Amino acid sequence: MAQAMQRQPISIFATDGKPHPLQDALMAATLVLGVVAFVTGFFDNLHLLSSWTGLVGILTGAYGQFISETTRERFALIIGLGASAVGFYLGMFHGGLFGG
Repeated sequence: MAQAMQRQPISIFATDGKPHPLQDALMAATLVLGVVAFVTGFFDNLHLLSSWTGLVGILTGAYGQFISETTRERFALIIGLGASAVGFYLGMFHGGLFGG
């Protein structure tokens, strides 16, 4: 009955208490790529960086969504995916993947 007496921390994201190193790495990479793509997407001369980081962020986030197991991972992946997509589209508008 000792198990019944242990208090579980209340989490808004309902983690399962297990480590998920691959999912956490994909989540962090998607967030970083999304921020870089989003910020650089507002500069005309950085369209190569924003479009490529946006594209890689979209692919990384999509795979992360496919293998994610908790709400916390999915929430962060959606934020990163949205930022990556906005950065990608702004980079495509300003010159695309190969310059133009």
